[in-house]
Formats: sequence, structure tokens, C-alpha cells
Amino acid sequence: MNNLPKIALGTWAWGEDKSKGNKVFGNSLTEEDLKPVFETAMNLGLNLWDTAAVYGMGASEEVLGQFVKNIDRNKIILSTKFTPQIADNTDQPVENMFDGSIKRLNTDYIDIYWIHNPADVSKWTEKIIPLAKSGKIKNIGVSNHSLAEIKQANEILNKEGLKISAVQNHYSLLNRTSETSGIIDYCNKNDITFFAYMVLEQGALSGKYNSQHPFPAGSDRAKSYNSKLDELEDLIKGMSKIAQKHDIDVAQIATAWAVNKGTVPIIGATKVKHIEDAAKAAKVVLSAEELTQLDELGDKTAVSTIREWEKPMK
Repeated sequence: MNNLPKIALGTWAWGEDKSKGNKVFGNSLTEEDLKPVFETAMNLGLNLWDTAAVYGMGASEEVLGQFVKNIDRNKIILSTKFTPQIADNTDQPVENMFDGSIKRLNTDYIDIYWIHNPADVSKWTEKIIPLAKSGKIKNIGVSNHSLAEIKQANEILNKEGLKISAVQNHYSLLNRTSETSGIIDYCNKNDITFFAYMVLEQGALSGKYNSQHPFPAGSDRAKSYNSKLDELEDLIKGMSKIAQKHDIDVAQIATAWAVNKGTVPIIGATKVKHIEDAAKAAKVVLSAEELTQLDELGDKTAVSTIREWEKPMK
């Protein structure tokens, strides 16, 4: 894909989560809260926005869509997802979920449309083909797929004159399995853009949280990371030393690492500072020695951050 910014902006935490019992972030962000975030990003040239029908059960797309309708559609890149687990039981589940997304997003096409997970690679890859051929999807992506599943999906698409253009997996200093499994190499060899989500491990690699300052109680982040914060201390210290050399902060090192690895990190965009930091991190050039040092520190923690919706990419 051409003309992509070095960083994508994630809207997982946008809107009021309508599922109530599934508060991932422990907050509720409104259109009013997020308008300055959106405007700052667009002014800095960060125009690739990643969402999904399942984020807040449509709430994320709705907020983003309010901003989309007020700008030139050609100036924004929209990425959203088909999630098999919330598909309806009709003959056209992909089309129906897609139609809901474009309505909420105030658009008539999607730049990157993803199959959110490999619930049934053959079934869902085939069902996305009519939409792709209609022109309503400009690029097809797969998320949380293993190397074998990516290859399987690509073979199905290739038979129809289509291809996978993007892969989106969990990739961070604590989870390099998409690298060690050969997925990133496969992407590089097949003109597929690799998008890295959870680069900051939802804030655990931001330098903001530690055992004395844990995540807010009651959130999924607290459940997943608070017990591991002590084990991340050496990594955070190493990141901090490298950050000081480049006059940036710890969170920006996590982002710069992903960019320098040749991936497009998806950074959660909930504050203006997140946008400004991401734009600065995109310009940082890390040495091969610094990248190796960060890799080794991350591996040394041996902390598993595989979440309930994921599997290890062996």
C-alpha cells in the first residue's frame, strides 16, 4: 500500500462501551473529548485511523464517523474490521457487518477491511471476496492470523485475482512472535504491510505504570498487567536510557522500535499528547545496536502478554 503514514492511530478506547460488562480501558471517551485528538493528528499528517465494529459494539466507529463526515474523504485512511464472533446468521453476514460500519463511519468505502481473527479461514476469506470485487474494500487485511493461516487466506484470494495487503498482529518488545515465526519476513517478501498493535502493551511499556503506580483497578488492563509490573522494571530502565539519548520518553521508544523494525505501529489515540508523541517517535532513528539491546531486554523479561483472544504465533 502506498502513501501510508509511519504510524496508525487506534480507536479501540473511543466511545462509551455498550457492552457494559467488558470495560477494557476503564474509561468512556466522547466526541467532545476526542475532537482535539483527531484534529491534532490530521494536522500532523497522521491520517490512518484503525477501528472495528466490535470496539464498544459500534461506539468507536460512531465517534470516528462524526469526524469523517466533516472532512474530505480522500484525506483520511479508514481501517475497520469484520469480527466473526459477532456475525449474524443471515446469508450475508460480512456484507451486513460492513454496511453497519460504513453507515457509522459516514463513508461508502473502506481503505483496509480486516478479518479480525481466524475463526474459520476458508469460510470468512471466501465471504469477503464479493465485497472486495465490488470496490467497496480497497485493501484486504487479516488480523491475529498465524503464518499458515495468512498463507491459506492469500491462496484463496489469489485464485480470485485478489491478495492480502495487510496483516495486523500483536507485536511489541514483550511479544515478538510475529517476527520469530516468520510472519514479518513473509509480509516483506509479498508486498504486505505489517501493522503492529499493542506496541505499548496498553500502557505497560509507557513508563507511566509500575508496582507503586498500577493500572486503575477494575479494568482489563489491571487484570492483565498489574501482577507483571515488577518484572518489567529492567526493560523500562533500558528503554529510559535509550530514550534519554534521543530526547524522547519511554513510550516513544516502544513506538520508534516498531517503526524501525519496518512495521506500522497502531498507537492508541486518546489524548493530544499521544498524537504529538507518536509524530515525534516516527522520526527517531534507532541504531542496530539499540534495536538488538531492546530485543534482548524484552526477551529477558519472559513475561507473556498473550491475551484471551489471541494465540502464540509459533
